[in-house]
Amino acid sequence: MKFTPLEIEGAWVAESTVWPDNRGFFLEWFKRDEIFNATGVDFSVQQANFSLSAQGVIRGIHYSLAPSGQAKWVTCVSGSIIDVVVDLRIDSPTFKMIEYIELEPGDGKAVLVGSGLGHGFFSKEENSGVAYLLNSPYTPDLEYDVCPTDPDLGITWGKGNIEQERHVISQKDIFAPTLNSRQEQGKLPRLNS
Repeated sequence: MKFTPLEIEGAWVAESTVWPDNRGFFLEWFKRDEIFNATGVDFSVQQANFSLSAQGVIRGIHYSLAPSGQAKWVTCVSGSIIDVVVDLRIDSPTFKMIEYIELEPGDGKAVLVGSGLGHGFFSKEENSGVAYLLNSPYTPDLEYDVCPTDPDLGITWGKGNIEQERHVISQKDIFAPTLNSRQEQGKLPRLNS
């Protein structure tokens, strides 16, 4: 695996070798030891999630305030997505920075989203399947969200691939608090917590 750090500290794009043949392709998309050796993150899988989204769906921005932190390992297994990582750590030098990573099946890419970072994605195609691993289990009273259309964040959902009125966002996400509201509530992560 090749790891490329993103500008946001604690986030990487991993690229696995893809072996195509007349049947399709094969790749090893998660290797705990290689992740640790390249990033220092000891990623012990505690939960595996999968979502399937229609074209134009926006999911996120979600994050956890679990005391042990919560990292995610994300890949696209069907369709295609634009994965979005947001630095929500109020004491981080890259606070509010946004990274966009295009993922599609067969590209060999996965994104490691470190603890304290917000995560979401935009489905570019019908039936975009996203598999992600968590290194701590989902704990409802420690899980938070920020409105994905918060103008203070200014996330460019879809990067011109689909008109704004065609975006599909859950009621929970669209009515999530803004970043400023979460900061006022004291519900944003810290870089060194």
